[in-house]
Amino acid sequence: MPDIKLRQSQRQQLSSQQIITSQLLQLPLLHLEQRIYDELQENPMLELEEEKTDSVDDSAGNDDDGEEDLFGSVDRFEAETTGMTDKAERKKDDAEGVMQFTIDNRPKENFFQAVHHDSFEEKLLKDFSLQGNVSPGELLIASEILGNLDEDGYLKDDLSVIVDGLARNGIAVTEKEVQSVIKKINVLEPPGIAVHGLRERLLIQIEYKGTRNRTASESIAVGILKDHYEDMLNNRYERILKKMQITLIELESAIAVITKLDPHPFASGVSSAEYIVPDFIVTYEDGRLTAVLNDRSNMTVHVSRAYQEVVRNKSVASDDRKYMRQKLNRAKEFASAIAMRRNTLIKVIEALMNFQYDFFVSGPDKLRPLIMKEIAEKTGFDLSTISRAVNGKYVQTRFGTFELKYFFSGSLPTEDGEDLSTKIIKQYIREMIQTEDATRPVNDDLLTKMLDEKGIRIARRTVAKYREQMQIPVARLRKKIF
Repeated sequence: MPDIKLRQSQRQQLSSQQIITSQLLQLPLLHLEQRIYDELQENPMLELEEEKTDSVDDSAGNDDDGEEDLFGSVDRFEAETTGMTDKAERKKDDAEGVMQFTIDNRPKENFFQAVHHDSFEEKLLKDFSLQGNVSPGELLIASEILGNLDEDGYLKDDLSVIVDGLARNGIAVTEKEVQSVIKKINVLEPPGIAVHGLRERLLIQIEYKGTRNRTASESIAVGILKDHYEDMLNNRYERILKKMQITLIELESAIAVITKLDPHPFASGVSSAEYIVPDFIVTYEDGRLTAVLNDRSNMTVHVSRAYQEVVRNKSVASDDRKYMRQKLNRAKEFASAIAMRRNTLIKVIEALMNFQYDFFVSGPDKLRPLIMKEIAEKTGFDLSTISRAVNGKYVQTRFGTFELKYFFSGSLPTEDGEDLSTKIIKQYIREMIQTEDATRPVNDDLLTKMLDEKGIRIARRTVAKYREQMQIPVARLRKKIF
């Protein structure tokens, strides 16, 4: 008699609607277009809505033709932000300024029509999927990790953030499983992606070759990076020679190995052929701050009414109707996912305009400290949704085009008791170094003193950390002898 055992367990699984919505949300605008075209080719139930030529103001106030379900959120945005009363929070002379949000339905001849290329993250995800014994769960973890990388390919978030982001989408994983996937991503080509710092990246690039093919110079280079990294950065070579008991020639060979490594493999993998097309255009005219959603070519899809009639026609063969019913459900989910993507982006830019009002009016010097958690609380979305919404999305302002992730930064208190964005502090440090005397560069102590004169009191080690994050070498390495 077979041994029969009963076991009760709970599992959370993502619905196909949630998967499509999550995928579309993280796509940049150009990639979204290509995805829509691909879906139109594969699913006869979907049709592309014809381009409209209404003016912006007309489209914002038009509720006809059944568009209430897709664009109703825009009307709510305009109604809410027009009546804003948080003047005390803004602390500016033109507190009576009005915010307005509209959908751009004008012809888009002024935008580039770029050819679709896979993003570097998509390329890495494909390479990861081609590795042996990769489970569907690991593929989902890898997608979440790659979606949280910064502009230089570093993974700054704690493992708990990745775990929580997956959990909110119904995927239960442990930090150990996330760490296992990170190690696999680390050794993808180019090696050194999804690491926490430069030293780890350089070590991975050397260890990528394996111990069997490693030269003596590479072995010494590994020892320097592991145990004498700070000494190397500060040119304290005599200390390295004494502690490692190596010759000057061996040290020079090891340093040569390190200098040949690539500190920015993520940047080199990004295609320079891709155009940046802003998802939003924010303008400020006559005391009115206006955000325009750039729906290029109004690429909105809807379910074909003709095919819906065919599905209801019982004279059609049952197998054909079953096939069309599957395509119909897929079409409804896809059309709904596009609407949800638009609604999510609208709420995110609305929150950003509230928090960063002074930036959009006066410029980057007015950037205020902001973390994604504040946007999540304002919009009601979870952190992983906000992360997907801002990654690879751009807003065009009169001060330039910025990725939405640019608006998030930490803060430090000033003498006046106000919080100042770390991005502005970094900009101050960069400007001080750019204007220094090349024969007598300013060291971190002097930079700390200069910031203190501006009312920014931070520790010297914090200045050194910000300088390193901007890949600016120490003063002694910036000094020009001739």
